Amino acid sequence: QVQLFESGGGLVQAGGSLRLSCAASGLTLSRHGMGWFRQTPGKERDFVAAINWSGGDTYYADSVKGRFTISRDDAKNTVYLQMNKLKPEDTAVYYCAAPGGSAFGSSRNLYDYWGQGTQVTVSS
Repeated sequence: QVQLFESGGGLVQAGGSLRLSCAASGLTLSRHGMGWFRQTPGKERDFVAAINWSGGDTYYADSVKGRFTISRDDAKNTVYLQMNKLKPEDTAVYYCAAPGGSAFGSSRNLYDYWGQGTQVTVSS
């Protein structure tokens, strides 16, 4: 059974930083691309960042480009999202996701497995 566990969310002031982690069980992340999405109440789950299976290719939403960095540590079977220069509009529940294969990208439809989410709140 595949499970993804996000951690690292919390409350931070605008301009601050947080690092989210996504640990996987039942899935060898080195064979898969991974993605991060976020969702606020009443809105769709939006793409944030993705990384391919090797870590050599990354892709970001325009709203976070230059501030967020996705990375992976295959030895720990974990993917990270480093978030710097946080803004109040970054407030959301953040989810990590894994596809069943090696594909990665911005579409939710690519991803088969989702974590439970971690809340990030940025105060102004």
